[in-house]
Amino acid sequence: MKKSLCLLLVLALLLGSSACGSAGGRTGIRTVTTLVQQDYSLAFRPGDPTQDYVDAAIKVLNAQGKVDELATKWFGSRIIRFEKDAQAMEALETQPSPRDFIIGVDVNSFPMAYLSNGEFWGFDVELAIAVTELLGWNLKIQTIEKENVYIELSSGNIDCAWGGIALNPDEIEAGKYSEYGPYVHNDIVIAARGGSFIYNKLMLTGKSLAMCSTAEAMDALNTEQGVARRLAQTTRLAGGTTECFNYLFTGKCDVVLADTMAIYYFNCH
Repeated sequence: MKKSLCLLLVLALLLGSSACGSAGGRTGIRTVTTLVQQDYSLAFRPGDPTQDYVDAAIKVLNAQGKVDELATKWFGSRIIRFEKDAQAMEALETQPSPRDFIIGVDVNSFPMAYLSNGEFWGFDVELAIAVTELLGWNLKIQTIEKENVYIELSSGNIDCAWGGIALNPDEIEAGKYSEYGPYVHNDIVIAARGGSFIYNKLMLTGKSLAMCSTAEAMDALNTEQGVARRLAQTTRLAGGTTECFNYLFTGKCDVVLADTMAIYYFNCH
């Protein structure tokens, strides 16, 4: 009996060491406190038939398991919410013709969309590639600011805002663009290493924080002035989310301000 228990304990330790959250020997990352709750969606010009083609392609890809495959690759979990319909392309009134399809992404939305060695990459970028391959379109990607979705769409600079973007509820209600989604929930949080003793916002007193240098990150921190006042030091980094987590993993800070989607990624890579 004792021998069996020992074997079970060894097996549990081996499984634990290979699970998401301990990749590369690191402890996992966990949320200390949530600052902002939001959803990611795609945005199209109102009435643009482009949305119908993209919708059909995503439904087919989801039915084929491609969306779950990408979600598991990037986040370690099937957390992306799209409808499934294997016949969605066949149900279209007209089939898609070859064209350029221009998407706008916010490259500060790691791991949804970002730049790596001068190339666009991320979950949303890979999904857009799969969609355009299915439709027979030529994908073009442009960098946009999250707050400029309406301007970019209405001016014709892009056909779709796609890539880690939480749309403005007031602009949606005003009909400035058509929302497709939401397809995943994303919180902006303060997070700590799993092995730390920082469990809630009261324990942030005297701690150091690393965060991106974007306006969105600063706005999120300012939603709770009490949290900001507890911190002994706040470091704003121009290197984005990956630099923030590098600070955390190397002990240069106690906590980071980050998206939960990034936490999913770093807990599995």
